[in-house]
Amino acid sequence: MTIERRRRSSAEDGNVDVSGNESGPAWEPVRRTRTFEEVLDRIDQQIAAGRLRVGDRLPGERELAAALGVSRPSVREALRVLEARGVLVARTGSGPEAGATLVTSPGGAMADLVRIHLGLAGFTLSEVVESRWVVERWAVESAARSGGGADLGPLRELVARMCEPGLPLADFHALDADFHLGLARLSGNALLTAFMEAVCGAVHRHTARAVERMPDPATAVRTPVDDHRRILDAIEAGDAAAGVAALDRHLRRVHPEVRYPEVC
Repeated sequence: MTIERRRRSSAEDGNVDVSGNESGPAWEPVRRTRTFEEVLDRIDQQIAAGRLRVGDRLPGERELAAALGVSRPSVREALRVLEARGVLVARTGSGPEAGATLVTSPGGAMADLVRIHLGLAGFTLSEVVESRWVVERWAVESAARSGGGADLGPLRELVARMCEPGLPLADFHALDADFHLGLARLSGNALLTAFMEAVCGAVHRHTARAVERMPDPATAVRTPVDDHRRILDAIEAGDAAAGVAALDRHLRRVHPEVRYPEVC
C-alpha cells in the first residue's frame, strides 16, 4: 500500500497520519466542544484548585461571561448543567440570597442518573438492588464490629413511626427509605451514603409496588418492620453475622426476583 493510500485509509478510520511514516504517530481530530462546556471546564478547574468551595457564590451571569470572554447564554447553560448535577443552587432576585451558590447534594443528582439508566435498561433492577445489598451489608458489619457504639436512636424512632396505626403506605415507604439510608450513614463514609441515597431513590417505586402487590399490604408491612428491629438488635449486640443475615432476609423478601450473593 502506498503512503498516499495509507493516509487515505487512516483518514477514513478517523486517524490521520501526517508523518509519512507507517510507524509514526496517528493523529486524531480535535474534539469540538461547545462553549458552555468550556465554561464548565473553567469552573471545574476553580473547584479542583480549591478556589471555589461549598457556600461560595459565583459571579453574576454578566460578570462571569465578560471574565471568560463568552456569551451570557453559554454561561446560563453551564449553570443549568451544574444545577442539574446538584452542585449549584440558583436564586433569582437582587437580594443577598440571589445568585448562584455552590452546594453539595450528590445523592439527589446520582439518584436521577441511576433512575434514568434503570428506566432505559442501562442498569437492571437486580444490579441496582445487589449494589444496595453490598453497601448496606458493609455498613451493618462495620457498625456491629464497632462494639455496638453506633447511635441507633434515630433509626429506632423511624421504626416506631412505621408502626403507627393508619399510616399511609406512601409515608411508610418514605420512612423505610430513610431507615436504609440511615444504615448507610452508620458506615461513616459520605460517598457510600450518597450512593445509597441514589439507589434508594431509584428503586423507590419498585419497592412500593412490591409491597402493594402483596395480598394484604397493610399487614405485610409488619414483616419489614420486624426485620428492621432484628437488624438494629444485632448491631447493638455487636453481632455482625446476625445483622447481615437479618438484612439478607429482609431484602430477599422485598425483592425476591434478585439473585443475591450467598451470605458467608
